[in-house]
Amino acid sequence: MTKHKNKFLKRKIWSSSVSVVLSLSLVLFVVGLLSLVLLNSQKLSNYVKENIGFTIMLKDSIPQVEEMTFRKELEAEPYTKKTKYISKQQATEKLMKDLGEDFVSFLEYSPLLPSIDVKLNADFANTDSLEKITIKLSKNPVVFETYFQKDLLKKLNSNTKRLSFFLLIFSVLLFLIAFALINNTIRLSVYSKRFLIKTMGLVGATNNFIQKPFIIKSIYQGVYSSIFAVFMLIGAIKLIQKETLKILDVSDLKLIGIVFVLMFLIGILLSMASTFFAVKKYIKLTDDQLYN
Repeated sequence: MTKHKNKFLKRKIWSSSVSVVLSLSLVLFVVGLLSLVLLNSQKLSNYVKENIGFTIMLKDSIPQVEEMTFRKELEAEPYTKKTKYISKQQATEKLMKDLGEDFVSFLEYSPLLPSIDVKLNADFANTDSLEKITIKLSKNPVVFETYFQKDLLKKLNSNTKRLSFFLLIFSVLLFLIAFALINNTIRLSVYSKRFLIKTMGLVGATNNFIQKPFIIKSIYQGVYSSIFAVFMLIGAIKLIQKETLKILDVSDLKLIGIVFVLMFLIGILLSMASTFFAVKKYIKLTDDQLYN
């Protein structure tokens, strides 16, 4: 009977420990994933901004030498991320394909002009910079006109700032919720050993002596949870990188290292702190409170 009871008790303790580790792992995984997104927020913002640009319409029948010189000067500008030249013939063929009819035969000429699509470096992806750039380029003798979507750019910059703010608020709230979940899970684990804690106190054990094995166990739980969470995060990083065309760069070892260290610190410190306060609470309980 005693052997069966001890076996049941060991299984209960093991189940409790596994529950703590799994709960802590899931919370740390979410915290780590959100930390990765926050640390990559600037990179994500730059990725979006660098997909915005403007179009330069070139004058028709300009000398090829002047056109090539202009394109090289444009590519050398600090605001230029990349350029794409679209010839008059390419523009005509694309429009004919989109319309599904040969408008050139009807008009007997193509009214389209050669153009250059310019993608900007993130620092210049704002309306003020773009207006200055386009005004300057418009004065070039090979340029017919320049244009960009001003309203779209304003909305994009506004939404990017708003998203960063809400992401920060959400991260803080999630961290508080994570702390509460970890704290409650560990408190329930310690609660199952409240009679053992009280018994140790009754036989003269000091508070430090009682707390020591629980704190050591909490450190192991924090380490195991962090390891599981790190492996889950590595899998998530590879999946995100595959689906988002390497916006989140797994090769950025410094950034990934910061997140991993952060997860280990949070896992160990939260586990230790929650265990310390939970054990301290049950040490101070009276006999009547112990059964409530």
